[in-house]
Amino acid sequence: MSEIAKKIRDRSLFNEPLSKYTSWKVGGPADTFFAPDNRDELSQFLKSNHDKPITWLGNGTNVLFRDGGIRGSVISTKKSLNNIKMEAENSCRVEAGASCMDLALFAEKNKLGPAAFFSGIPGSIGGALVMNAGSFGHETWDFVESLEVIDQTGTIHNLNPKDFKFSYRDVKFPFPLWFLSCLMQFSESGITTKSELKDYRDQRLKRQPLSEDTCGSVFKNPKKEHAGDLIERAGLKGHKIGGCSISTKHANFIVNEGGATSKNIEDLIKYVQKAVRKKHNIDLEAEVRILGED
Repeated sequence: MSEIAKKIRDRSLFNEPLSKYTSWKVGGPADTFFAPDNRDELSQFLKSNHDKPITWLGNGTNVLFRDGGIRGSVISTKKSLNNIKMEAENSCRVEAGASCMDLALFAEKNKLGPAAFFSGIPGSIGGALVMNAGSFGHETWDFVESLEVIDQTGTIHNLNPKDFKFSYRDVKFPFPLWFLSCLMQFSESGITTKSELKDYRDQRLKRQPLSEDTCGSVFKNPKKEHAGDLIERAGLKGHKIGGCSISTKHANFIVNEGGATSKNIEDLIKYVQKAVRKKHNIDLEAEVRILGED
């Protein structure tokens, strides 16, 4: 057995509770849970498991794993593939496991921008690429120049944004893949300042339940509307199911108050959708990914 194969075997966890790895702190077990140290381990794991279902996990935000868990393997890049480095002028290479906040801080230090908005995205760069995450009027894919991706056989590909179809909180892939890194190109005149980061942080602290267990925004904003406003106007702030509730601070957040199950949260999501449809005749689309078995 090779050294890499031994490391993969030793670090593979079986029947691992996913509640340990998500910001909502809920979720059933993964058949196999693996967190690679580097690209070689990731590639080897995929080559050895290419015939099994693979679920990718970044920082654990914007995802709801059902109580029955995930069949196949869950691969977490949160503690690896997290480097950020300068490339050409006004550009940097960001690995998928880096947090969006880390990118915002890197941009401030290296006079890149506009990038303060990344501080408003709770997840990793990989997760932000998956859903074209955004905040404060900007979106992730606005700044993507090129990408490194890996497929389910462990093969690495270099792609361009034109190989994808992306829109508001939605990205269509050319084939099953996960992001390894992306080259981000910023404006020649743009910078990110400490005062911007502080201002964005203050705004979020004032308007969002940052100290509580949430996934970030639960619903996409309908055209010309804000999901939180629609939910609030439907009288749903504070509404509870089991151990979770609609935040009284921002209605597009669902809070695990302690002891919530994934089913509680999914039931509350469906309840909100039904109530908003009845009140406003608008269908709210979930931004959070709901995965796994009941």
